[in-house]
Amino acid sequence: MKKAILVLTILTASYSLVYSQSVFGYWYGRANVKTNSSANNYLVEMILQPEGTYVKGIINYFFKNTYRSLQVKGNYNKATREISLYNIPITYYGSLMNKEVDCIMNMRGILKVARTGSTLTGTFSSTPEQRLMCSDINFDLALNADLSKKDSVLRSIREFKEAYQVWRPLATDTQVAAYVMQRKVVNYVVENQFKERENVVSDEIEVGSDSLKVDFYDNGEVDGDSISVFFNNQLLTSAQILSQKAIHFNLTLDGSRPFNELSMFADNLGSIPPNTALMIVDDGKKKYEVRITSTLQNNGTLRIKRQKK
Repeated sequence: MKKAILVLTILTASYSLVYSQSVFGYWYGRANVKTNSSANNYLVEMILQPEGTYVKGIINYFFKNTYRSLQVKGNYNKATREISLYNIPITYYGSLMNKEVDCIMNMRGILKVARTGSTLTGTFSSTPEQRLMCSDINFDLALNADLSKKDSVLRSIREFKEAYQVWRPLATDTQVAAYVMQRKVVNYVVENQFKERENVVSDEIEVGSDSLKVDFYDNGEVDGDSISVFFNNQLLTSAQILSQKAIHFNLTLDGSRPFNELSMFADNLGSIPPNTALMIVDDGKKKYEVRITSTLQNNGTLRIKRQKK
């Protein structure tokens, strides 16, 4: 009996060792695409099954309002713990919401094994034909050991269909970080500093409604950027941290003005200057994407005009 238990223990330990040294299983985390002035975050899941030097699986990712589930294949080198996956269509970070463009990318990653858990880190890189348009995407994924059971992984890969989504982001991953009411807020320090800086119009749009939904996201690496927001020079909110979750406003335009202005005041510049944000304006019929930058000298401003009725 003791011998049987010993053999079972050895087999279990061997099985655990094999899988701890491989990329087998469910991997979750984020990916970040960096340019000279901006970056964007993707939520990523990979389900991988290596067979010798060959590896196949599924990659799921969420970006802005897009969710994609794709089959992938490539190679895994056990000696170097390097994984390579090929020809993966990734939504271009600068795509408009109603007109998305894919970057065809190859993935290179390194498996790191520690007592605290296994991680996959690396980069999605575009093919040479798209190198000038598509920036590299760095990723950092962690193994979910509880879900990484052999039967579960093999079933997910075997049953994959475009219509069958293996995973969805949790509500906490995509929910709005803050809802801001349209009312004047008093903060004399911020108001005085706002007046001392120049309002620089970054963009101008014409909308088809007096009622707008506006969301602010960090358009750079999430690095602690904090903003205050002014509408027609009146403070609506202060000290809001920009992240991958939206700061949401429901705004009503002032029809007595030839145009309305929405300004972003930089409370700080974060760890990676300047303070940059992605602003999405929805008038009920069309969505506008505006990238806006503020410094300690200038307030980035969006000018909004009402289309003639």
